[in-house]
Amino acid sequence: MNETKILLQKITEGIQEKKGKNIVIADLTNIGDTICNYFIICQGNTPTQVSAIVDSVKESGRKVNAKPIFVDGLKNAEWVAMDYSDVLVHIFLPDIREFYNLETLWADAKLTTIPDID
Repeated sequence: MNETKILLQKITEGIQEKKGKNIVIADLTNIGDTICNYFIICQGNTPTQVSAIVDSVKESGRKVNAKPIFVDGLKNAEWVAMDYSDVLVHIFLPDIREFYNLETLWADAKLTTIPDID
C-alpha cells in the first residue's frame, strides 16, 4: 500500500474515532490538473465536534509521520480544511456542507462512501 493510501486510511480512522459522519473520499487522480489527488469530506454535528475531529486527524496522521501543511477554519469550526499536500480534508457542520456540496462540485471524481461507525 502506498503512502497516500495509508494516509487516507489513517485520516479516516481519525474521523471515525470522534464519530465524524458521512465520510466521502473523492479520488481526483484521473481528473487532470487539480490541487491534490484526494479530498476527504466529512461532518461533525457541532463546532466542538469538528474541532475534536481535527485534533484526531492530526494525531492519526502523526502515526505515519504526516503533518498538515496548513489548517484553516478552526476559529469558527464550521468548515475546517486540512492540507496534507496529496490529500485535502474538509470537515463541515451539516448545513455548511450541504450549502457548498463539494461532492457535486467534483462530480467527475470517483467517490467512495465510508460507512458511519455508531
